[in-house]
Amino acid sequence: MGIEDKLPSGFLLTTVEQAAGLARKSSVFPATFGLACCAIEMMTTGAGRYDLARFGMEVFRGSPRQADLMIVAGRVSQKMAPVLRQVYDQMPNPKWVISMGVCASSGGMFNNYAIVQGVDHIVPVDIYLPGCPPRPEMLLDAILKLHQKIREEKLGVNRERAAREAEEAALKALPTIEMKGLLR
Repeated sequence: MGIEDKLPSGFLLTTVEQAAGLARKSSVFPATFGLACCAIEMMTTGAGRYDLARFGMEVFRGSPRQADLMIVAGRVSQKMAPVLRQVYDQMPNPKWVISMGVCASSGGMFNNYAIVQGVDHIVPVDIYLPGCPPRPEMLLDAILKLHQKIREEKLGVNRERAAREAEEAALKALPTIEMKGLLR
């Protein structure tokens, strides 16, 4: 017999982490970092046809101090990398990053000295969104996946422990160069 059986119907039980996760998920404020053609698709997602307002994200913030989600849309040049990092550092915690498009995720077709070969060399990325350019529906799907990730995030000491365990698991993982099968 749990506590649910002893309470009258109509009572809602939850944990503080679940309530905080629901509140955080419902109040994500994006900061735009549109650098190339992917930015057009990102702007389209905020327009009436796709309507980011359904998720409480209708206003893209102009100041990093008012935003907690950075959408890096497009290729990042070596000259823009320090600016991107500065904007990321100015955002309050907790903060999340979506790497939108193949150029932001891996440098895309621009494999040269002027373009950063993946924005994850500059800021930690939570969601990678493939495509050249990715469709607005794909960005909506990435935002929904980020919402799920935000809802399941731990708080305080539990969050630090979860981050430490994830880092240890990543260090123990088999490098892709040593993987066999479809990769080779």
